[in-house]
Amino acid sequence: MKRQVSIGLAVVLLLAVVAVIIWGRGDDSAQGGDLTTVRGVIGSEKQAFFTDQRVIDAFAKHGLKVDVDTAGSRQLATAVDLGKYAFAFPSSSPAAQKIQRDRKVTTVYTPFQSPMAVASFEPIVALLRANGVVHKGAGDYDVLDIAKYLDLAKAGTRWDQLPGNTTYPARKNVLVTTTDPRESNSAAMYLSIVSFVANGNAVVSTPDQEAKVLPSVAKLFLDQGYTQNSTEGPFEDYLSAGMGKTPLALIYESQFVDRVVRGDGSIRPDMRMLYTAPTVYSKHTLVPLTSDGDKVGQLLATDPELGKLAATFGFRTTDPKLFAEVAAPAHVPADLVDAVEPPSFETLERLLDAVGKQY
Repeated sequence: MKRQVSIGLAVVLLLAVVAVIIWGRGDDSAQGGDLTTVRGVIGSEKQAFFTDQRVIDAFAKHGLKVDVDTAGSRQLATAVDLGKYAFAFPSSSPAAQKIQRDRKVTTVYTPFQSPMAVASFEPIVALLRANGVVHKGAGDYDVLDIAKYLDLAKAGTRWDQLPGNTTYPARKNVLVTTTDPRESNSAAMYLSIVSFVANGNAVVSTPDQEAKVLPSVAKLFLDQGYTQNSTEGPFEDYLSAGMGKTPLALIYESQFVDRVVRGDGSIRPDMRMLYTAPTVYSKHTLVPLTSDGDKVGQLLATDPELGKLAATFGFRTTDPKLFAEVAAPAHVPADLVDAVEPPSFETLERLLDAVGKQY
């Protein structure tokens, strides 16, 4: 009898231990205890993607827990101590190329990208169209003609000086609101666009060309007055304060598409997205610094689930059909023909530093 009781008690205890182990493993898994933690440093505009629970779960299926810190793309390439990270993921190809050279990395991944765009409103678009500054692109989308915009900015044209302006007679200069060129990648991409046009439609590549374009491109930033250090700032002003404060806001296409896909009502019927002509793609380029970082890059570039999730955040992925399907409510063009490359990292840095010194 005692033997039977002992056996029964042993069985109960064994089952209890097994239950604790199973429960414990399940809890650890939920918190990433069974996963390989991979640390990376990224541009801030990708933080929402990496911290989304669906993305966390997708990485977990491959045995990874990806932790990220954020920094500006310029800082990633020049100031951040990359020794403690498995990957660096700036938002521009020039910054990634510098990291790649400095760290002697042979392989990089560009799992998604976003062209630069301008958020505006229908009355502003109609006014600029009437003045020849906005026209239709090849895919029936609206484009802001940068050459004609630069002519207005160079002359110091105010909104209330535009012929036929009865909808927005503001006594301030016609300017696109950007971020601070000393800190923000989107401002660097904007500088790439306007310097290309100011240089006679050629990528700035020599000191003489830098000196030639500097006065006109610096004015575009300095005449704005105070500028914020993240693209979220002017975009949130655009969404909340409306046309009065921010008639033209430089954004990533992904920001506008993300809000449309969410369907949260933040993009109102009178809001419009313009593409600059030319535009520049902000190419989110992952530089792996360890084998685990390389695995993150591979998954972002090839995993269908992660690709679809990136598209829901408005990023153009390696699968154009996937992006087109997800972004359909935003009615964005499948391709932008009038796109140019940014200058080299070194040229862009010199231009940004020269503009920064004039503040």
